[in-house]
Amino acid sequence: MRLAEELELDLVEISPNAEPPVCKITDYNKFLYEQKKREKILKAKSTQITVKEIRFGPQTDEHDYEFKKKNAVKFLKEGSKLKAFVFFKGRSIIYKDQGQILLLRLAQDLEEFGKVETMPVLEGKRMTMFIAPKKKK
Repeated sequence: MRLAEELELDLVEISPNAEPPVCKITDYNKFLYEQKKREKILKAKSTQITVKEIRFGPQTDEHDYEFKKKNAVKFLKEGSKLKAFVFFKGRSIIYKDQGQILLLRLAQDLEEFGKVETMPVLEGKRMTMFIAPKKKK
């Protein structure tokens, strides 16, 4: 502490849990600036994963299926995760096997663009499946 006062700098505690505590003599404002700069660089390097949703009915028509599949391909090429789900309204829950077939067909059609993270799971009135994009080479 005496040495820091003589140099007119600050004594900054780097690792308080170490035995003995690790300290550094430096200008505290400069230390804060460098720390913020490091955090900003790390934040810039991290990638944000977005989840896009596609909703089907249990008896989705062929044209609607193709249109939604085209959007799913676009989402996976962008690098977004895909959450595909079949929503059962009212008594349409009796067609849960058709919903599962629809999601598995989608997974098979999107095989070259992404891989299935979770197989179709029925949660309440929704059957959900996640597809993650394949890594670019």
